[in-house]
Amino acid sequence: MNKVTGITLAMGMLAVVSCGTNQGTGALIGAGGGALVGGIIGKLAGNTAVGAAIGGAVGAGTGAIIGRHMDKVAEQAKQIENAKVEKVQDANGLEAVKVTFDSGILFATNKADLNASSKSALAKFSNTLKSNNLLLVDIYGHTDSSGNDGINIPLSNKRAQSVANYLMQCGVSSSQFKNITGKGSSEPVADNSTAAGKQQNRRVEVYLYASKAMVDAANNGTLK
Repeated sequence: MNKVTGITLAMGMLAVVSCGTNQGTGALIGAGGGALVGGIIGKLAGNTAVGAAIGGAVGAGTGAIIGRHMDKVAEQAKQIENAKVEKVQDANGLEAVKVTFDSGILFATNKADLNASSKSALAKFSNTLKSNNLLLVDIYGHTDSSGNDGINIPLSNKRAQSVANYLMQCGVSSSQFKNITGKGSSEPVADNSTAAGKQQNRRVEVYLYASKAMVDAANNGTLK
């Protein structure tokens, strides 16, 4: 992933100062999001499904409106350095956005403290969430296979929570967060026998998907 440029870092440091004025709650939000589409449950990479069925069917037209909105969200997220952006499906078959932050950049080895460049990237990312406040957010921390579950699961939990806390410090509403958790080393995306593979596996994934309010807005024709 590309390094943050000097200009972006300088701008981001201003955001770091402003985002650091509020304390994040770190609370886990239990509200469900998404909508049932023909009873089809979509599985994301790493066997992680985001969103929760709320009952009732969503027509193709509503799904298309949400899809177009998610296209815009993905384009906004692509402006963030050190992040990989993908289109995925949520647990209900609706389009969603997956943003992967490399933990090798976000955190020092065996640490859960965000560094300055990571705060810069997350401060910019927070603007995407704040300008799309009908999105729900899941955050999953991952580690490589070094160590054991007794180390990796708590570490991945702390990393996911660090990202969530900082986004909330930057003004993202706690009500947008549904799941904040660590997966340890259980869902690798690369070969843990190589240094490059371990680097890819040390990551934080953020999933952005439709809330019930977004589905309602799409049904009402008010979702832009």
